[in-house]
Amino acid sequence: MNKVIFDSELCKGCGLCAAACPKKIISLDTSVLNGKGYHPAQLTDEKSCIACASCALMCPDAVITVIKE
Repeated sequence: MNKVIFDSELCKGCGLCAAACPKKIISLDTSVLNGKGYHPAQLTDEKSCIACASCALMCPDAVITVIKE
């Protein structure tokens, strides 16, 4: 199964990854604040991920790692 890892502490919650996701399975986790005071991005449906890495390519802070299996 494909895996997407977010470094939540570095995420600034800009939402560019969510906008880039063709499956629309990334959102900001409004129930959590990271150490910088931002709502970090999260994957909402890991099984639907196609590991295209569009999210990682759009992230200006390189907080996303995509592992394609």
